[in-house]
Amino acid sequence: MARKLHILVTGANGQLGREIRRRVLPDGPRYLFSDVSRLPGEETLYLDITDIDAVRLVCESEHVDVIVNCAAYTDVERAESDTAMADLLNHRAAANLALVAKERDAVLIHISTDYVFHGDRSEPYPEDWPTAPLGVYGATKLLGEKAVTDSGCRYLIFRTAWLYSPYGKNFVKTMMRLTAERETLSVVFDQIGTPTAAADLAGLITGLVAERHFTPQGIYHYTDEGVCSWYDFACAIRDLAGNRCDIRPCRSSEYPTKAARPSYSVLDKGKVRRTFGVSIPHWYESLANCMKRIDENH
Repeated sequence: MARKLHILVTGANGQLGREIRRRVLPDGPRYLFSDVSRLPGEETLYLDITDIDAVRLVCESEHVDVIVNCAAYTDVERAESDTAMADLLNHRAAANLALVAKERDAVLIHISTDYVFHGDRSEPYPEDWPTAPLGVYGATKLLGEKAVTDSGCRYLIFRTAWLYSPYGKNFVKTMMRLTAERETLSVVFDQIGTPTAAADLAGLITGLVAERHFTPQGIYHYTDEGVCSWYDFACAIRDLAGNRCDIRPCRSSEYPTKAARPSYSVLDKGKVRRTFGVSIPHWYESLANCMKRIDENH
């Protein structure tokens, strides 16, 4: 009988890490959850992934076979002025994990983003479409991808988008609150993409780990199905919450920001469906499920 796989999850106290925690089975692979923060009621190993010696030590002592990297600098606005920290977490830390994975012949499952693309397309982006990030966040995530692919380690990279969950701060929880509190709200309608429940991506990752399905290695796109604008997304959240707020569509130019966002960043998911045989739910269905969980937790 094969030995249980030992899985190290980094950034385990974020949205995706917490959804992976929910899927761990007592008789399945052994998961070790690490972060630099604490989570009440959850066991978390302190691990600073910017310190390669610390990564090496944990991976050796815990006999790690698979690293799932959920850690990232995701504050798109702040990244424009906090470039060094964004690069450290999104690029150099990813390089550390890839190097240790290579040394151990472990598999690295790394999470990336739709922000590696420019957004000037009107059809879903395939994995091999030329990248051209608009800001620091996308640029540092792209450097992280390159560090992984150049390392020689065994890897799977999943680009995702518009991630949300019942945990932490995200668009869904913010809109649930604002549409309950306010009579009117303006939300941009000229940025198009696909909302993705962190629970769905966590399901894909834990499923592949359980099946030891780590080939063929490469970059894959995974979001929920369907397409919408942030305005459409906000209206769906309001309607599912049963709120009466009047949401008005506005242009991105009416809300100038430091970081430019892609105006269209829908990802083509044909490759992930063909390769891994996954069934991907529509974003509206997953949104309803997530909002139900949020209500149940209140």
